[in-house]
Amino acid sequence: MKLNSYTTLRVAIDAGVAWITLDNPPVNVLSGTLIRELHDVLGTLRDDRSVRVIVFSSANPEFFIAHVDIHILDEMDELQGIADRNPDANLFQGVGELLRHQPQVTIVKLAGKARAGGAEFVAAADMTFAARESAGIGQSEVLMGIVPGGGGTQYLRERVGRNRALELLLTGDLVDADTAAAYGWINRAVPAAELDAFVDGVVEKIAALSPELIAAAKQLVPPADLTAGLRAENDAWAELVSGALPPRLMAGALEQGAQTPEGERDLESVMRSVAAGL
Repeated sequence: MKLNSYTTLRVAIDAGVAWITLDNPPVNVLSGTLIRELHDVLGTLRDDRSVRVIVFSSANPEFFIAHVDIHILDEMDELQGIADRNPDANLFQGVGELLRHQPQVTIVKLAGKARAGGAEFVAAADMTFAARESAGIGQSEVLMGIVPGGGGTQYLRERVGRNRALELLLTGDLVDADTAAAYGWINRAVPAAELDAFVDGVVEKIAALSPELIAAAKQLVPPADLTAGLRAENDAWAELVSGALPPRLMAGALEQGAQTPEGERDLESVMRSVAAGL
């Protein structure tokens, strides 16, 4: 697949930087197509020594990645080929593991909300800088009756520590950029009006380095081996998602506006209302 042929991504490469804009309306759910295209673009860039930094942003200022598409369980057979590429991770964990092991420096510019699979994507990237006034991040799977299945339990524990990981996993709350930065979930919160310029400055400094220097730094600060934890997470997720409650919660969420801009603006309230009505 060519870099200009994606349907959910826009890719531009300039001066050693790949700028990738996520564009999967209406709220950038992590759909089967987006997963396929992320695998393709990261695989294509992996061996491109001219690219030193990859920056991810969203075409939708309100939503970075809302969460995994609720309908994706209907596509699992079609997506099995992608899942098989990484025997140590499931389909959803595979996206994060690609990011964590990408040779280039990966940066998320977070202007809007990232929940569940979106939060996992954020945590898997090397760095995240977020807009203080508008960004939000939440590991909200418990509100759907499941645990994270895309690496969230492992990434959170590594980023924020066990106590804060349990808080974020079990409340399912959306936290603001300042809280996320204080916890260590992201690098820092930046005033929204300054976010573009700040990220541009970080990118410019890194892109000016040689590929060898970037590779050395990444090799000396490697991602942790989370294989055992990812397997345990997948087993727990698979058992819960096959139960009776999650499909009812997911169906109720869709009826109440999940995966629409209106419903996603306060998904936590939507999900708690659905659960209270069951």
